[in-house]
Amino acid sequence: MSETNRLIVALDTVDATRARAWADAVAPHSGLLKVGLEFFLANGVPGYRAITGAPIFLDLKLHDIPNTVAGGVRAVLPLRPRMLTIHASGGAAMVRAAHQAASAAGDDRPMILAVTVLTSLDQNDLHAAGVNATPAEQVLRLGRLAIESGADGLVCSPMEVAMLRQALGPAVTLVVPGIRPEGADTGDQARTMNPAQAVAAGADWIVVGRPVTGAPDPGAAAAAIAASIR
Repeated sequence: MSETNRLIVALDTVDATRARAWADAVAPHSGLLKVGLEFFLANGVPGYRAITGAPIFLDLKLHDIPNTVAGGVRAVLPLRPRMLTIHASGGAAMVRAAHQAASAAGDDRPMILAVTVLTSLDQNDLHAAGVNATPAEQVLRLGRLAIESGADGLVCSPMEVAMLRQALGPAVTLVVPGIRPEGADTGDQARTMNPAQAVAAGADWIVVGRPVTGAPDPGAAAAAIAASIR
């Protein structure tokens, strides 16, 4: 993988015209474009198909009973996303169902990525939800469960990527949001790291949204981040 291809730019908007403009600007500097729940619900399949220039990471974070999640995976297979997210906290049977449904697409199947602990959550948030573990402990527990159940990789905070790489080995794909270049506003992200640090820690892909799409020149911002991880 080249360093440039490690960058995923998140097109987090409901405005299809704006998303297409961002995609056109950043695609030469990114390996994937992330389309999330916000955009997909607002614009549906036509909006998704209008995003061009790089493969798509479809970040829907599916979380339901196994049969429903399997049906959701099958429903998006014709869109040929490169990656598709589910929640690891849905349990082993749900992860297995997602993997089996994706496998129906053969060589064109999306990678199934399991979200461990959202990057907006810290230890107080977990405890308030009844999880008596640190974020790192919960990430490792859910990460192992997901990989053992057939997930291709994990979505995790940059603060846990080195731990997961050591625990799970080189074959597991690690996709890391919560990336903020030096000096950028952290926004609603509680556990962040800069791009070079995340790649050095073992990230296969880094996900960057607002520091790119909110910049005066998104293409230049994406190019600068790509250069920082060469």
